[in-house]
Amino acid sequence: MPASGYLTLRPGAKATGEVEDRRSRFIAQLAHVGSEAQAEAFVAEVRSRHHDARHNVPAWILACGRERCSDDGEPSRTSGMPTLEVLRGAGLADVCCVVTRYFGGTLLGPGGLVRAYTAATQEAVAAALAAGDIVEMTLVTPVTVQLPYALYDRVTRLLADAGGKVSDSLFAEDVQLTCVFRAGEEMPFLAALTELANGEELARAGEPRFAEF
Repeated sequence: MPASGYLTLRPGAKATGEVEDRRSRFIAQLAHVGSEAQAEAFVAEVRSRHHDARHNVPAWILACGRERCSDDGEPSRTSGMPTLEVLRGAGLADVCCVVTRYFGGTLLGPGGLVRAYTAATQEAVAAALAAGDIVEMTLVTPVTVQLPYALYDRVTRLLADAGGKVSDSLFAEDVQLTCVFRAGEEMPFLAALTELANGEELARAGEPRFAEF
């Protein structure tokens, strides 16, 4: 798993890139996936849609570190691995790319195949970037703060100074703030908050998780 963060395609977004070489068409389709099952479902979807194509070459990477690719009948290491390498090189995770090839009648050779599969995948990644659909996922720690109204202004200043963000607020008999920090950056805030409250613990930190920050 990435130590502090990674890039991914926005959930629900898809991107396409296409190149042509000697009448062979290479169509790369990139999607966000959150699990191996979702990756396999996307591969099956693309294969169904392009059932008349000569090859549908899949590659996927998950944030947990699992990854897989297949040449789907192309010569060994000429298609799946180049596709996977583009995803790795772009720093992407939780993504699946399937490159569909419609054969144009001319053999491209191993070097030509590597270049074509690489270029199609790069086109899909570039399209996602241009559409603003590549987002950064950061390891964050959620912190819930329960405080009296009298401390609200001082606590929100402490929060801002520590680099935290308020994701939700509930105003009732007292104030409940749901905040997020980059993992590790919550510690100075928690210490300052305990000092402000004369030793009383007003906050609790949750388990770190990946999220947009």
